[in-house]
Amino acid sequence: MPVSLRTALFSTVLAVLLPGFAAAAPITAAGIEAASYAGGPLPSGQSALTVKVQVMLDRAGTSPGVIDGIKGGMSRSAIAAFERRSGLPADGQMDPQVWAALQPFAGGAMTMDYTITEADASELTLHIPNDYLEKANMTSLGYTSVAEKLGERFHMDEKFVSTLNPGIPLVAGSTIKVIAPSKPLRAKVARIFVEKGTNRVAGYDAEGHMVVNYPATIGSTETPSPSGTHKVRAVALKPEYTYNPAINFTQGENKTVLTLPPGPNGPVGTVWIALTKPTYGIHGTPTPSRLFVSESHGCVRLTNWDAEELAHMVQPGITTVDFLERGTSLADVMGEAKGVSKAVAAAAGPVPAAGVAGVASLALISSAPPLPRPASLAAMPVVPAAVPATGAAPTDPLAAAVEAATSGAPGVLVQPAAGQQVPAQ
Repeated sequence: MPVSLRTALFSTVLAVLLPGFAAAAPITAAGIEAASYAGGPLPSGQSALTVKVQVMLDRAGTSPGVIDGIKGGMSRSAIAAFERRSGLPADGQMDPQVWAALQPFAGGAMTMDYTITEADASELTLHIPNDYLEKANMTSLGYTSVAEKLGERFHMDEKFVSTLNPGIPLVAGSTIKVIAPSKPLRAKVARIFVEKGTNRVAGYDAEGHMVVNYPATIGSTETPSPSGTHKVRAVALKPEYTYNPAINFTQGENKTVLTLPPGPNGPVGTVWIALTKPTYGIHGTPTPSRLFVSESHGCVRLTNWDAEELAHMVQPGITTVDFLERGTSLADVMGEAKGVSKAVAAAAGPVPAAGVAGVASLALISSAPPLPRPASLAAMPVVPAAVPATGAAPTDPLAAAVEAATSGAPGVLVQPAAGQQVPAQ
């Protein structure tokens, strides 16, 4: 048995026998692969077991946000969302039923080797200023480090990239360990719920099945997000951002309209999903690890990768967006979960052993009777009118291979007309 695997197995045994050990033990790729669940809550702090749970949640479409192995608010909210979709009590706590229900998403390695390319280490932005005027004078608001670029590609916190690869320089030619990517879910999302009480965004198909559920930043006290029901108007990838202090907010001393260049570190990240309510949208963020800490200027922020996944599933002019006020939950509006969407069932692999003695795995079934179609969707067509697809393929061969491993088929997008920018939030 390789030394690394023997060490990981030893650490797993100690984690079970010695409370608190898992939180202090170094996290390795082998430890993540060997991690198993023995009952009780997830370890405090950072642990290999929490990494494994986060990866399975991510594959299941109930995003934990960044994968970092930390038992925090986003992970708890993801477990609660997964429990809700699975028909389990949504308390956000790990238990044998949750572990068993996650097993269809446990197939294949949790981590993989990746060799950093010249393209990964190039075209970095040395510094992102806070001032919008300085940003407007830049050509791109790109990634500032290899760790940030690869972290977003593999759904990892950029600090966790270094944690998983101690002592390895993040330069072209280095081979590192990363989270094994899974293809984004692909489905037609007919209805989106922005749940203000949980800071989560859920996407449902036309049959009333939850397809995806993401952590989000939803407005702030000074600039709250909208109320009521709206529709998706258009989608823009890699958008420019128009700052207009006369509309929503004033940034620093800037009193004039500014156009900020595109980039993952721009105010709306890599995606803008415009709503029919003017100036409001669902978009990405330059700080994915701070979704539950930051505030927005009324819009809804997701991680860039979650926003990109959602952008390929919404149907402009068709998908509705319901803002649920605090005190109103998804269960209040959609009832209890019954079965799963075809997209989620397709993402699940063969169910391995549950990993907990005496606990049978919970099979995913898409044949269970679905929820009645919501009344607001009754007259809504399922197939959208044809609109042009957009999106450029990467030119670097290796980048193309990585893109193929981490992306599905392009969805239906509506880009702004030439010269049109994303409005201020």
